[in-house]
Amino acid sequence: MLIATLMPLLSRYSLGFDLVAGPDDTVTLTIIPRKAEGTGSAPETGETRPIAITARAAEIDTELARGTDGALGQLIAARRGLADQIAGQRQAADAARQATAEAAKAKAASATPRAAVSASVVQPAPTSPPADARPGEPASLF
Repeated sequence: MLIATLMPLLSRYSLGFDLVAGPDDTVTLTIIPRKAEGTGSAPETGETRPIAITARAAEIDTELARGTDGALGQLIAARRGLADQIAGQRQAADAARQATAEAAKAKAASATPRAAVSASVVQPAPTSPPADARPGEPASLF
């Protein structure tokens, strides 16, 4: 039942497992998603966060037997939905960048050269202190 429950994750990731016995006959099952070989893009950090379940072995078996209706199945479905949303947002952002770049190229190609602007003479700022300035004191603006 464990493998059938994890099939949605296995389609996107390589999975690592860690089983640790705890006090009072509890077990901690940690599922660690990793980038699968052959996939083009690296998964987001939120997608690869480990999933840890701590309970008695019989309780874990019962929860895994619930399949997609169980907590693990719902968590996997939620992560898959979020990963799909992220991928869709990336595609939309890439399309928007391409459209903006193409519009900028078209605008630059169709722009007419502007007439040369005559240069005006700019008066340099005075470098000497005002006549009423006192040594050792800052100059007043008033």
